[in-house]
Amino acid sequence: MTQLDLTVSGPDLTEALVNVSSVSGTEEPLADQVEAALSAYSHLKVFRHGNTVVARTDLGRAERIVIAGHLDTVPLNDNLPARRADGLIHGLGACDMKGGVAVGLRLAATLVEPNRDVTYVFYDCEEIESERNGLFKLTQSNPELLEGVFAVVMEPSNAVVEAGCQGTMRIEVTARGERAHSARSWMGRNAIHAAGDILARLAAYEPRRVPIDGLEYREGLNAVAISGGVAGNVVPDLCTVEINYRFAPSRSEAEAEAHLREIFDGYDVAVTDSAPGGMPGLERPAAAAFLQVVGGEPQPKFGWTDVARFTLLGVPAVNYGPGDPLYAHKQDEFVPEAEIELCEQRLRSWLTTSA
Repeated sequence: MTQLDLTVSGPDLTEALVNVSSVSGTEEPLADQVEAALSAYSHLKVFRHGNTVVARTDLGRAERIVIAGHLDTVPLNDNLPARRADGLIHGLGACDMKGGVAVGLRLAATLVEPNRDVTYVFYDCEEIESERNGLFKLTQSNPELLEGVFAVVMEPSNAVVEAGCQGTMRIEVTARGERAHSARSWMGRNAIHAAGDILARLAAYEPRRVPIDGLEYREGLNAVAISGGVAGNVVPDLCTVEINYRFAPSRSEAEAEAHLREIFDGYDVAVTDSAPGGMPGLERPAAAAFLQVVGGEPQPKFGWTDVARFTLLGVPAVNYGPGDPLYAHKQDEFVPEAEIELCEQRLRSWLTTSA
């Protein structure tokens, strides 16, 4: 088995990680290398759960924080092995998120006495269905391993703090009618026509802008698909509009569902998918110290990430990592070497200055 060298530079380690293919569901070889590399350091206690590797310091510090990153990538798209040019590392997973994983691994190996106890989590299956997500499985089997006052999820964020994340809910709203021959349409009720009212309610909807910890989370309510129709000569009796609601993390899933049922009162509403938002928790001392070191203006996270899983455990979290998220999952994804080094330097400073 090839051994990962955690003492090389962040960019060099990123290249090495990219060159170990780890498409979701096939992370075992990379998880083996990560476990072996971390186990060589006596200041870390290393745990393995499936293809998730956890390494922890146990120094009795007053606070514990968590740094997490996923090992998996989306499927190969003719973008391996890694390629370096003009200060960029190109290749599958370079941006999402092996640059961030490299930062976490380097910190785990080299920070022998951080000012806070640190739990490093390198997990599998983030890019696929939730029930296979290694971090989710850990919340079910060993939630105590994820305890802390603050967490950093090293999703690509252009080396800018993106705090918390939106919740998301998908629903199906169904308009019902009565079938009839289209030549005698007065004998039925056209469900597609009736769905016009659903679309009108969406068009008239004014999404909230919700301030949390000095950040403004913008909500959104949008039709994402519509289906209906029987045949070219039949008045349809069903029409379903699929709707996605992105809501501020201060609103619970139950509150989000109640809100949607109120908006679409009179129609059949079915929830097909749901995930809670993640609170930023920027008022916590560890978060304030992190922001002081990182600098810049924190931004709200528009979208859903695994910070929400930490919120469910009572641990506020932010997204912070190298790479532009707009390039995640693209064939030409890349991560700037300078951002890898910048993120590591800032996190190292946070974990070595007086807590």
